[in-house]
Amino acid sequence: MNNLLYIVSDDANWPENIAGLANVVFDAAIEYLQKNKLGEKIGFLKPVVVNLCLSNNQNVRKLNAEFRGLDKPTNVLSFANIDDEDFVSELKTAKEAEIGDIIIALEILQEEANQKNIALEHHFAHLLVHGILHLFGYDHQNDDEAEKMEQIEIAILKQLHINNPYEEQ
Repeated sequence: MNNLLYIVSDDANWPENIAGLANVVFDAAIEYLQKNKLGEKIGFLKPVVVNLCLSNNQNVRKLNAEFRGLDKPTNVLSFANIDDEDFVSELKTAKEAEIGDIIIALEILQEEANQKNIALEHHFAHLLVHGILHLFGYDHQNDDEAEKMEQIEIAILKQLHINNPYEEQ
């Protein structure tokens, strides 16, 4: 089954290597979720499709204000199709499981990587994994949910030889 990550950019300042990294991270995340049967709602009976937009603070701020009521930029936004009441019925006839959209803001990514003193690519990988998990219905609204989501993120990043983002470096 060929899972697909569609990547667009609305900001020319993104490093050239990010698209290749995004595909590696996407493949690792989907493989981990499939292997560990962590995508029950999707079922993995069809190829998984995710849309990724490499954006900037200005555009992410607009989306965050429109869809979350927060007039400020954030590092990553996820819009999960699984939240749509018609998703399951549409999935039955679709050729692919288009699970949603992820938007990452470059400036916040850079600021956070600098503050944490970690490689931009490692922080990008973490944000992308985080966004993918949101598309699969994972959340961090309470401590138990956050713990479960963080453990999955840590496991996927470990496969990519990226340190635990929740430990002090």
